Amino acid sequence: MTCRIIDMRHKEVINVKDGTRIGCVCDVEIDTADARVIAIVIYGRLRCFGLLGREDDIIIKWQDIQVIGDDTILVTYNNYCRTKKRGRGFGGFFGN
Repeated sequence: MTCRIIDMRHKEVINVKDGTRIGCVCDVEIDTADARVIAIVIYGRLRCFGLLGREDDIIIKWQDIQVIGDDTILVTYNNYCRTKKRGRGFGGFFGN
């Protein structure tokens, strides 16, 4: 099965260990030197309708992906690898 990056963008990510829905794929990290996908990125949830910014992004390493299906991606891992927030809500007055 082949899958383009644009097709992965809206697939739902589910943790196999406990069945929780983590979110939808928003971005992909690629190693340009080796031309490999390193991880998928799920943007953090909005806080207070986006006025207070977002929660931290969730990065899932490629090794933690078990199955890529038509609509979902099944992953198995213990902890999220979170990154810094992309921005602050409402002019930077609120949030971290």
